[in-house]
Order: sequence, then C-alpha cells, then structure tokens
Amino acid sequence: MKRLIGMILLFVSFFTITACGDRQSAQIPDRQTEPESTYVEAEPDGENEAIQSPNKEEESSEEENQEMRMKVQVGDSTFTAILENNAAADALVEMMEEGPVVIQMSDYAGFEKVGPLGESLPANNSQTTTEAGDIVLYQGNQIVIFYGSNSWSYTRLGRIEDLTGWKEALGSGDVTVTFSLAD
Repeated sequence: MKRLIGMILLFVSFFTITACGDRQSAQIPDRQTEPESTYVEAEPDGENEAIQSPNKEEESSEEENQEMRMKVQVGDSTFTAILENNAAADALVEMMEEGPVVIQMSDYAGFEKVGPLGESLPANNSQTTTEAGDIVLYQGNQIVIFYGSNSWSYTRLGRIEDLTGWKEALGSGDVTVTFSLAD
C-alpha cells in the first residue's frame, strides 16, 4: 500500500514539474510587422493613380504622442508644464479653458507649495515620490507644486519642463500661481 501511494505521488509530482517547466519550446515566436498603409485606386479623368492614406493606428499613435502643456506663472516668471494623461489633468484643462486658474499657495515644510483649487477634480491617488517640478492633486481639491521631494499619496497632474529659476520663483513664503493653457 505504501508503495502504491509512493508511486502515485511520484507520478503526480512528475506531471506537476513538467507542467510548470520551461515553455520556451512551446511558445510561438512574436511576429513584428509594420502597419500597412491603405491604397485606394482612383480614376480622375480616366487616369489611374494610387492615393495613399495613413493607417488609423498611425493617426491615433501620432495623437497620443502630442503632449498637452500648460503655463505656470509665479510672479514675473512663467514656466511650461507637460500635463499627465488622466481624468484629473483633463478636468484641470476644462477649468483652464474657461480662463486662467489662479491659486494662492502657501509654503509647506520647505519643499512644496499647496493651495485650494476651489473645486474637486477626479482623483486617482497612488503612492508617489515627487521631485522638484512635479505638480500634483492632493485630497482631490488642492494643487501642490514641488521644489523639493516628498513621498505621499497623490494624483499626478503634470511636470515643469525646465526648472531653471523654479525654486527662486517660488521663494520661501506664500505665492500666487496662475495656471493657463499653453499657446
């Protein structure tokens, strides 16, 4: 009886090991193909001529590569920020389409400025380690801009492209910051 149980365990172990083993030989190699363009035959004035129209996938990838930008004005200094591709950034853009968003921001802990937005945006918080130039949403209704680093749960809104003069513009006290759509 012990021998029969041992044989069954050995048999089950063998099939378990082979089922979990290396599957490289069973994998189908990836085929990487270039998207094809669509050709349409046209006959203007009786002549045949091929007209090339771009593939829809190419058009959508070009649109995705275009980054939305906004201006961030602190005093006399203006910076450009690249916006994230999320619902909170989209809602902020909608606000800016109605006019510039002006926020009185207070210094907090020597590494960030925080100010009330006046309304809530859709939040998708995740644990984030920020860096200078990051712009985030805190608690759904406050904008935080960083000139230092912090780790907390935020929704990313954007990031300043060129930090030259950023820390100096923010200074050590309260500031008024104006967010507007880039031209």
